[in-house]
Order: sequence, then C-alpha cells, then structure tokens
Amino acid sequence: MSSASKGDRKATLDAASWLFNVVTSVGIILVNKALMATYGFSFATTLTGLHFVTTTLLTTILKSLGYIQSAHLQSSDIIKFVLFANFSIVGMNVSLMWNSVGFYQIAKLSMIPVSCFLEVVFDNVRYSRDTKLSILLVLLGVAVCTVTDVSVNAKGFIAAVVGVWSTALQQYYVHYLQRKYSIGSFNLLGQTAPAQAASLLLVGPFLDYWLTSKRVDAYGYSLTSILFIILSCSIAVGTNLSQFICIGRFTAVSFQVLGHMKTILVLILGFIFFGKEGLNLQVILGMVIAIAGMIWYGNASSKPGGKERRSFSLPKTQDYSSLPVSSEPDEKV
Repeated sequence: MSSASKGDRKATLDAASWLFNVVTSVGIILVNKALMATYGFSFATTLTGLHFVTTTLLTTILKSLGYIQSAHLQSSDIIKFVLFANFSIVGMNVSLMWNSVGFYQIAKLSMIPVSCFLEVVFDNVRYSRDTKLSILLVLLGVAVCTVTDVSVNAKGFIAAVVGVWSTALQQYYVHYLQRKYSIGSFNLLGQTAPAQAASLLLVGPFLDYWLTSKRVDAYGYSLTSILFIILSCSIAVGTNLSQFICIGRFTAVSFQVLGHMKTILVLILGFIFFGKEGLNLQVILGMVIAIAGMIWYGNASSKPGGKERRSFSLPKTQDYSSLPVSSEPDEKV
C-alpha cells in the first residue's frame, strides 16, 4: 500500500473515530440531562458505575466470542488507572457542585496545559511556537463562549484541582497503557472496566447521598426512567470506547483540544433546537476564535517539529508484543 493511500486511510479512520466520540458524547449529555432534569435521577456517580457495568458485560461477551484478545495488565497499573479515573469523576462532580459554572469551565480549560505538562515531563514531547499559540487561541475562544460569572471558595478550588489533575492523568494513562502493553482500545477497556464498575458502585451511592441528600434506593423508579437509564448505559459504552480510541490515536492533548469542538457543537445545537436565547455577539466571537484555533492547531501540530517526542522510548511488556498497537486502526470497531 502506498504512503499516500495509508495517509488517506489514517485520516479517514481518525475522522470516523472523532465523529464516533462526538455523536456518543453529545448523545449521552442529552439523555442524562433528560434523566436528571426531567425524571429527577440525580445520582451521577452511581449512574457512571452502571455505565461501566454495562461496558463490562459487553466486553465479557465479546471476549467469549473471540472479538477481544486476552491481555493481562499488571495489578499496579490497573489500580493506578482506576484511582485516576474515579478521582476524576468525583472531583469534577464536586467541583461543579461547589463552584460557579464560570469557574468550572475555567477548570475544564486548564486540563489542556496540564496535559501538555504531563507529555513534556513524561514523554519528552516538545511543541513548536505555532502549536503553543494555537492551543492558547482555542482556550481563549472557548473561554469567551462559556465563562460568565466566576466565583470560587477554598474547598471548591481543591475539588477543581483534584478533578483537573486526575482527569489529565487518567487520559494520559490510557495512551501510556496502550503503548506499554501494545493493546487496542477495546482490550484496554475490557481490562479496566470491571474494576471501575465495582469501585464506583461501592462508593457511588454514598457519594451521591452526600452531594444530593437523596438515596438512590429511595428513588421512585418508573418504566420511563428505567428506559432512560438503560439508554444512558448503552450510549456510555460507545462514549467510553470512543474516548479510548481517540486518546490512543490523538494523544491526550489533541483529545482535549478537539474535545472543545463538542462544546461549540452543543452550543450551536442548543441555539438550533431551543431558540436564540443566549446567542449574542460574545458567544459568536468566541466560537469563531475557538474554531480558528482548532484549525490552526491541526495544521501546526501535523507539521515537522510541530509536536514531537524526542529521545524517548517506552519499554513494552514482552508478553504482548504480538498484539496490535493502539496507533493502528481498531479493525473490529
């Protein structure tokens, strides 16, 4: 296969992976919003635990059918990943509760420089001046769109710091584990989902009660709310998988930069389906700036020297050297 056709195939798979992530992410936002706002199911951590139970069931079935290869991660790596992932969920939920929406958005924006810092320190990645400036332009555009009132207190600031750093570490660790064990996205998800499901279902009800003063077992379940929970869990499988695929293909920083495109799309869809309330010159200007920054980032990071790893090689676990690496296409997805 020629290098040009390989490049076209990679570009097509990259676009498909990103579209998969956008569709599932926006879909689960809409479903969860209906579930929580309309039907009063405000138990976010427990719901996330149910998401990973569903993911575990699906990956177990696919493994028994031979669609997922057997792989064994070291227990220490699984424990680290689960700790990062769970602290991410808890930290961001608590941050949203204790901080204003404006400061919560600023905290989310700070994940990009934190992810850059992790890549520079652990992977010896170097960014060109254009790549750095394009990232700043994206941050500026999204901030103009989304940041309004900003207020913070000490405990809210601590929750935001925990949420941001644990999220960045979790996303970095996805890419790290895929390279270390040379496994694909579904394989890694199948290895980590059971531990996440068990830990979140153990902690979730108590955390949700602390955050909402409501007990998940006392919720008035109806047929409609149960159907929405099932729909949320079903979409979450795609959301979890698409996140692993995208981070494996793009790295955590690119995933964060592209992730803000979902913020812009959610705003645009909100204006289309729910009227022009909130649409003003500031929001339009922010969208234009953010989109320009994303286009600039794509061009700058793809150029020679735009973003490169220098003198770094990650030791791989020898037992898994024959398995497909995550940077190659996930053929069965």
